[in-house]
Amino acid sequence: MQPDTHAPLDQAILMTLLYADVFSFPMTALEIHHFLIGRPASLEEIELALATPSAWLAQYIEVGTLNQQRVYAIIKSESQNKAIFEKRQQRDLASTELWPKARRYGMLLGHMPFVRMVAITGALAVRNAGSPQDDLDYLLVVKHGRVWLARLGAVVMVKACKVLGVTLCPNYVLAETALAQDRLDLFMAHELTQMIPLTGQTVYQKMRLCNDWADVMLPNAQTPFYIEKDATPRRIGRWVQIVLELALSGPVGNWLEDWERRRKIRKFHNQATQSTDTVLDAEHVKGHFFDYGSRTLQRFQKSLETYDLARLYEMEQTGEVFSPAAD
Repeated sequence: MQPDTHAPLDQAILMTLLYADVFSFPMTALEIHHFLIGRPASLEEIELALATPSAWLAQYIEVGTLNQQRVYAIIKSESQNKAIFEKRQQRDLASTELWPKARRYGMLLGHMPFVRMVAITGALAVRNAGSPQDDLDYLLVVKHGRVWLARLGAVVMVKACKVLGVTLCPNYVLAETALAQDRLDLFMAHELTQMIPLTGQTVYQKMRLCNDWADVMLPNAQTPFYIEKDATPRRIGRWVQIVLELALSGPVGNWLEDWERRRKIRKFHNQATQSTDTVLDAEHVKGHFFDYGSRTLQRFQKSLETYDLARLYEMEQTGEVFSPAAD
């Protein structure tokens, strides 16, 4: 069936829901608007398209309401949609319970030596945590030349929190001089636009500016979907951070940084060799050893092909920027 005159927006909505479907994630109109792939649109346009869908769009999506409250949209399924809607509500409740804890520990990470920005990432960043006991994923931006020492400090905190039954995962640590991402694809665009900065708002803005290619893929996601007050260390917290950084500066700090980097890279080597998501060097510690991004995009690509939308998603395997098809 050929799309009608509303096809460009309809296709963008369907494509956005197909990406969310990889994660079994029904979306609200606000979320669809924010993460709409490849096309700027107003919230009113999205709400109208969902409330009165075209015949073309209606054959592929289902819009449902839980407890007469939030309205969610999802790809049609013969038997699983009700369960997926209910799971979304359960995960939203779990995320609400988990959020204060994630914010509290993220703020503590932001007070560690050499840390310049902390952002919540992963499922919790989009309120899709599986349970209130889920791991807390973070991205850390740190001072150049102290990536591995900053990570070591974070690991000390991780081990201390483990005793308390809290699992912290600072699984991406990068230098403030390495904000531009080498991987230019939809998965990375989502990672950039989904993360919720807790500390270092200025650094966050620089990171978004260094990766403005993501604005082409997700043009409505110029700011975080969830906004948190900046908790960058000030006064006593900042002074303590400065004193600790001074103690680890100079030749001694340089030697410790180099020693820790070489030691951990040797340890990680066997794990990391098979993953294109893993980056371990002087400016990055990205420990995604299971290549989750590539698997996500492979599943998304199959869905695009199933719904005859692959032509709207032009992405070179080398990471060239996506550009939507012309109207």
